[in-house]
Amino acid sequence: MVDVSAKPVSAREAVARGRIAIAPEAMRLVRAGRLKKGGVVEVARLAGIMAAKRTSETIPLCHPLPLTHVDVELTPRRDGFAIEARVRTEARTGAEMEALHAVAVAALTLYDMVKAADRGMTIGGIRLVRKTGGRSGDVRRR
Repeated sequence: MVDVSAKPVSAREAVARGRIAIAPEAMRLVRAGRLKKGGVVEVARLAGIMAAKRTSETIPLCHPLPLTHVDVELTPRRDGFAIEARVRTEARTGAEMEALHAVAVAALTLYDMVKAADRGMTIGGIRLVRKTGGRSGDVRRR
């Protein structure tokens, strides 16, 4: 791991986004709550939150962080879901990996829950859209 012990603790936030494309018929089943695995949105949201909290256990060399806030939003679209994760911490290193991990796992959870209705789903566009705090300052991208 990179030695961050000389860096000051500071408030940091990271926001990541991604998408999952789901066929219209499968989205109708999702909206109607007719999938065998149940309500997908809350399960995927919780999976994303749990993933953010455990990022250092799955990504080698990633520092464990004391997260102070994690929020994962899944917004239904006609062709799937937009996913956004927001992570906050007060630490010596940023929370970008935690936000990205949360989006990825939320998308994978949606895939798992919907795959019986749609085997052609695609996950993509996972990216960091904002980070604040730390030595490198604020970063914004769409």
